[in-house]
Amino acid sequence: MATALVIENDPTDDLRRLGEWLTEGGLDLRVLRPHAGDELPADLTGYAALVVLGGDRQAHPVPDGAPGEPWFPALEGLLRKAVRHRVPTLGVCLGAQLLATAHAGQVERSPAGPEVGPGVVGKRDAAEADPLFRYVPLIPDVLQWHVDEITELPRGATLLAASTRYPHQAFRLGDRAWGLQFHIECDTAMIADWARDSTLLAELGYDPELVVAACDRVMADVEEVWQPFAIRFAALALGELDDATVRPSLPLLGH
Repeated sequence: MATALVIENDPTDDLRRLGEWLTEGGLDLRVLRPHAGDELPADLTGYAALVVLGGDRQAHPVPDGAPGEPWFPALEGLLRKAVRHRVPTLGVCLGAQLLATAHAGQVERSPAGPEVGPGVVGKRDAAEADPLFRYVPLIPDVLQWHVDEITELPRGATLLAASTRYPHQAFRLGDRAWGLQFHIECDTAMIADWARDSTLLAELGYDPELVVAACDRVMADVEEVWQPFAIRFAALALGELDDATVRPSLPLLGH
C-alpha cells in the first residue's frame, strides 16, 4: 500500500475526518508529530504523498526573526522537495501557509482580522482545469479558524478559490501541490475543543456554544464537498488519476 507522510504541527489539529477519507481512498498514513519530538525525514523517498496540517502556530517569523517553530525550516525544505519532485502535496490552513512561505510567498497577521466558523469560498476560473478542484462546487462550504493570512502567493502559483475578505483561499503550486487556507479535517468535537476557553473567541465577542453549533450544522455539507476531493487526492498519489489537464510550472527553490 502506498504511504502518505502526514505532518501534525499541533496536537489540537489532527487528521480526524481527512485521515478517514485518505484511508478510504487507499493510502496508508504515517503521522509524524514534530511538536512531540518526532524528527522529520531529509526527503520524501518512499512516500506517495505529503500532507501538512494546521495548528495554533504562525508560518511567519516571530518578532526576533526566529521561525514560528523550530522544525518549520526543515518542513519548508520538505515542501520545496515535494513540489520539485512532483510528490502530491496537501497543506491545510497553517500547512497551506507554510507551502506558501517555503516558495517565497508572504504570510502575515491578517489585516482583515480573524476568520472563524462556517463559511463559503468561491472557485476561480482556473479551477476548471484543476484535477482536484474542477469537481468542487462553485461555492463550496468550508470551516475557518485562522488569524494569519497568505497575503502574497508564491510566484507561479495558480489561485483556485477566493473570498471577499481573504483573496487567497486555495491555490496550486506546480501540478501536484495544493494549499487550502480553510479546514476540511475538523469534526464537531475538534471545533468544540478549539472553542473551549478560546482567547480568540473571547476577543471577538463570539459565544463558543453558538460557534460550535453553527459549525456542526454544516459538517455534512463540508463532507459532501471535501470527502470526494480527498479521495481524488489519494487517487492522484496512487497514480490512478489522469491529471493531464495540468501542465507543470514548477518553482525552482531548493533541491
